[in-house]
Amino acid sequence: MQEKISTIVASALEQIKNTSNVKQLQDLRVEYLGKKGELTLLLRALGTLSPEERPKVGGWVNEAKEQISGLLDEKQIELKKNELEEKLSTETLDISLPGIPVSTGKIHPIIQTLRDIEDIFFGLGFSLANGPEMELEEYNFDRLNFLKDHPARDMQDTFFIEGPVLLRTHTSPVQARTLSSLTPDTPVRIIAPGKVFRRDYDATHSPMFHQVEGLVVDKGITFGDLKGTLAAFCKTIFGDDTQVRFRPSFFPFTEPSAEVDISCVMCHGNGCRVCSHTGWLEILGSGMVHPNVLKSNGYNPEKMTGFAFGMGVERIAMLRMKINDIRLFYENDIRFLQQF
Repeated sequence: MQEKISTIVASALEQIKNTSNVKQLQDLRVEYLGKKGELTLLLRALGTLSPEERPKVGGWVNEAKEQISGLLDEKQIELKKNELEEKLSTETLDISLPGIPVSTGKIHPIIQTLRDIEDIFFGLGFSLANGPEMELEEYNFDRLNFLKDHPARDMQDTFFIEGPVLLRTHTSPVQARTLSSLTPDTPVRIIAPGKVFRRDYDATHSPMFHQVEGLVVDKGITFGDLKGTLAAFCKTIFGDDTQVRFRPSFFPFTEPSAEVDISCVMCHGNGCRVCSHTGWLEILGSGMVHPNVLKSNGYNPEKMTGFAFGMGVERIAMLRMKINDIRLFYENDIRFLQQF
């Protein structure tokens, strides 16, 4: 039996050595190692041998299979290398032919703007907080000092779903959810980015858009902290030469409240059609957290103070990228999106 195996191996080695192409080599692999190959048939015949002979013969056959398999692999590498060298020596490459264009994906301008905003506030020590887009009226209005008959509820033109359930009109409910989930009077410094929903649709309003809400609560927080934080943000996102001003305003959840304006990105404060010839553009709302908001969410307004702000991401993106219609962001026109 050992002589028969040796004869098979010698024959295989000679044939492998003289093989000139990969197809012939594959045929040899099947002939010797395939399901009906010579060595495979020998293994199947082990059952006809005595118990003493089976281990020895099985070992010889396996050694032969490993030897032939190794030589087949080496020969295959050699043949493929030869084929490649022959191909390269006979074929010419026309380097004047145009290449195959590769289409690469890009980050949507809204997502890019959102990431830029987040990075700025992360650098200022803020952390990220999230909340549900389908919200309860309690968190969207009640815990934020919106009285039941307050006209501000009508101003936000809410999508009500059923009973007290609605699509959130701002990311401010994350304020209430964060404060009420913490041990009372725990310091807070968060931003809450996300989608919000209102019944608006025109060149500057969309039924769905993105906001970033910010909240800082701690002992001794002042309006000066608010001004410094937002001034740093505006100059980082729009440029160091950006001028910032605060105007008195009203929001139910802050007191005092302020609108934040920047010098017009189009005319740099000289006056143009975009800024209605005032030289200023409104970009976000802000203010000191109303004591009623702190109280309704378990904080002591005698010990803790804070500030909050909120901005529309689309508004920031439109100003940075000089886009005049918010609807362009959602039409999925590749020609528009590829510009960014």
